[in-house]
Amino acid sequence: MASFRFFMLSFVLLATTTLPSQAGAGKKVVLCSTFPVYQITRQLAQASPALEVQLMLPAAAGCPHDYALTPQDLRKLGGADLFIINGQGLEEFLDDVRRASPGLAIADSSGGITDLLPYTGEGDDALDEDHNHGGMNPHLFASPRMRATIAWNIATALGKLDPAGAADYQTRAKAYAEKMEALAGDLAALGTRLANKRVVTQHGVFDYLARDMGLEVVAVVQAHPGQEPSAAEMLAIVRTAREKKAGAVFTEPQYPDRVGQAIAREAGIPAATLDPVATGPEDAPPDHYETMMRQNMRTLERVLGVR
Repeated sequence: MASFRFFMLSFVLLATTTLPSQAGAGKKVVLCSTFPVYQITRQLAQASPALEVQLMLPAAAGCPHDYALTPQDLRKLGGADLFIINGQGLEEFLDDVRRASPGLAIADSSGGITDLLPYTGEGDDALDEDHNHGGMNPHLFASPRMRATIAWNIATALGKLDPAGAADYQTRAKAYAEKMEALAGDLAALGTRLANKRVVTQHGVFDYLARDMGLEVVAVVQAHPGQEPSAAEMLAIVRTAREKKAGAVFTEPQYPDRVGQAIAREAGIPAATLDPVATGPEDAPPDHYETMMRQNMRTLERVLGVR
């Protein structure tokens, strides 16, 4: 199967590498793997005369678990000077990228971050060949505090690609990090006031945010994103939610909420939606992440109660 996939990848690559780049004249192309990485990079490279920032995955694609590269992706990779990734194994297609574009510079926005959490959301799949996240949770982007560190990493990568603009990228990273730290402080303050701090989530995307806020994720609905739990697994989640006295089941707009709603009904607790901002409009405004996170704060306050 792997050899067949590589054959098809090579065939598609030969068919697409002759297409011209869409970059502006004289600009270097910075290609971002996912919407969260793209949003941060856009803000750091805004108005840069030397760089053009592009998004590879569709802005509505969400976390690229099990994502397969398309001909359009390969064309974008062929025209890129730098590929910025989320890292920690979120881009399960990364080996295909390296085979398709062996000379492409790749910057890992999670590089050097040490306070990572183990990725418990996928259970036994966390270390298997097809879903290898290196054992660490890759969903750093849902935490404003982690996004602050990611911004510094991206600014450093941009400065290496465009040394003349390095100081500007660092200045913008500092301003962005300060905004994220302020938002993280507001979320942490809310966490201290919540009446119930135990929650069930859709998958492991909120683990870092939960740590920031002092919340306890007692169970996840999907052991692997996109794969619904079996009837026995649903019963186990319901049992855990009852035993741990969870305050709510939180689903995500990127996934159907039918199973989460059913678990909440059986457990006798409310269900609501929290947005990790894994998706959004490609032309999202600079404050899109902050806007969605403050909406999440209102949801948490309403559903879990405050004291």
